[in-house]
Amino acid sequence: MDEAERPERAEPAERLVGLSRTASGARVPLAVQRALGPLHGLSRRERLIGWLCPLALTLLALGFRLVGLGNPARFAFDETYYAKDAWSLLNNGFAQTYRTDADGNPDNEINDDILAGYTSDVWTGEPSLAVHPDVGKWLIALGEQAFGMNPFGWRIAAAVAGALMVLVMCRLVRRMTGSTALGCIAGLLLMLDGLHFVLSRLALLDIFLALFLLLAVSCLVADRDWHRARLARGVGSGASYPPGAWGRRILFRPWLLAAGVWFGLAAGTKWAAVYPLAAFGVLCWIWSSGARRSLGVRWPLVKGAIADGLPAFVHLVVVAAMVYIATWGGWLAHANEYEEQLSATQYRQYTGQGHCAEDDDSYVATDLDTDRRWPTADEPDAKGLAEAWQSLRSLWYYHQDVYTFHTHFLNCSTHFYASKPSSWLLVNRPVGVAVTNDIPPSEPGCDAPAGSDCIKQVLLIPTPVLWWGGFVALLFAAVMWIGARDWRYGVAVVGTLSTWLPWMMYDDRPIFIFYAIATLPFLVLALALSIGTLIGGSRLPSSRRTVGVVVGGAFVVLVLVNFAWFWPILTNQMLTHSEWLDRIWFSRWV
Repeated sequence: MDEAERPERAEPAERLVGLSRTASGARVPLAVQRALGPLHGLSRRERLIGWLCPLALTLLALGFRLVGLGNPARFAFDETYYAKDAWSLLNNGFAQTYRTDADGNPDNEINDDILAGYTSDVWTGEPSLAVHPDVGKWLIALGEQAFGMNPFGWRIAAAVAGALMVLVMCRLVRRMTGSTALGCIAGLLLMLDGLHFVLSRLALLDIFLALFLLLAVSCLVADRDWHRARLARGVGSGASYPPGAWGRRILFRPWLLAAGVWFGLAAGTKWAAVYPLAAFGVLCWIWSSGARRSLGVRWPLVKGAIADGLPAFVHLVVVAAMVYIATWGGWLAHANEYEEQLSATQYRQYTGQGHCAEDDDSYVATDLDTDRRWPTADEPDAKGLAEAWQSLRSLWYYHQDVYTFHTHFLNCSTHFYASKPSSWLLVNRPVGVAVTNDIPPSEPGCDAPAGSDCIKQVLLIPTPVLWWGGFVALLFAAVMWIGARDWRYGVAVVGTLSTWLPWMMYDDRPIFIFYAIATLPFLVLALALSIGTLIGGSRLPSSRRTVGVVVGGAFVVLVLVNFAWFWPILTNQMLTHSEWLDRIWFSRWV
């Protein structure tokens, strides 16, 4: 028989299921092997280094944030709301309004009285209409409990949260790439962002929102690895599931449950967390369906929706909702006070008619229904489970009023530092949170020439080189996710879009660039993945690797230099007017 007529030998099943070879000639691993993830099989030494390096970077980040944390020694920007709400939560269990005077001198404002040490008996006893949930304020309260009602006390929790974000960032990128070096590059870039740095030194809510969202996404990525590994084990000794199979059914997914908890805490800090929860919930379903498809399951989207989508909904949405409601425990325990004092505010009485005032740009509600109150306010107090249900209903009406406030009563407002979200990623308008102008040359530390003066400022500004580079990396991430079907870049794209685009629905009211802190980790992720792609996966010397290391290293150095140059306007340092202008690169930054 001629060689050409000889029948082909039957290939082993493993070869039939395997994919093609790579450019280097190596055979692409089977799906069951790829499901084990990039960290599978690491030695104990590699795992130890994978923790020690990120921890060292985290401690460095914390140290930077603790230096001069109490400066400026006053309420900066919206700290006047959150630090005081936190103090009331700590002492009263719910947010109360503050008296206008505490030291007996009506010429001093209550903020000055608090800074002077008058921190007890400063409340009216009436509940405050807080327009954001309580989780972030409770964390601020922990710092106040430990260090007192002073600038250091109300800022320490933010510093810890910012440092923890560096640790989570390092570990997330390491899990996704299998590289401790890339993970530490991501953590370093996050640490060197001016927006992240300043928010880590202020008692605002956004740094806590960003931390919880980053933790939630990290748990989702860990769940992806865990879920795929469990599905692969269900294959047994074969290379895929048999035709018609659904694949292994996994009802309990611990990492997904943890993600639901973090999403619930994020929503309990700011409602903006709802959008990434929805986006990543869909992405989780797509990941799960893709895992089943790679292991031979037919109709994976439909089967994945049933086998994985329903349990995932419970783990993410239901758990997040339960955690969110639990975070309102203080409010629910004092529902009577809210029903008595806040059941008939203008937000409840608002009927949808109003206009902008001509003199102060405030919103004037017209045709108010003055008889409109929460139904629970006129009901007799219930007992037992009925009381809990009554309180939950009151909380729902409270949410309706807060939503009305956000969607209508701020539309006519203006703010000097407000900016359009469409240009946040390009660093269009930073926010001045504290400034001392016209400091004379006679002041210690002011080296201004005669006829000039000095300035001290804390500016909430992203590190421009980092964000501009991140914008380019985001475009590259979209190409890699769609074109190369690299799921890792999808995390960066979905995370960025879900934390950024929703704000465009509210750009007719004052919103600020620091809201984009929730977007920052995903820009950093896009940068780290792009640097990894530039360098390549092989550790052997090559021109590509050399170019990638040079380009990636140069970018990190530029970010470091940019951050160092902006350091004085991030930390309230004394600058001459000329030195300050050298750091204000565009007129819109003033």
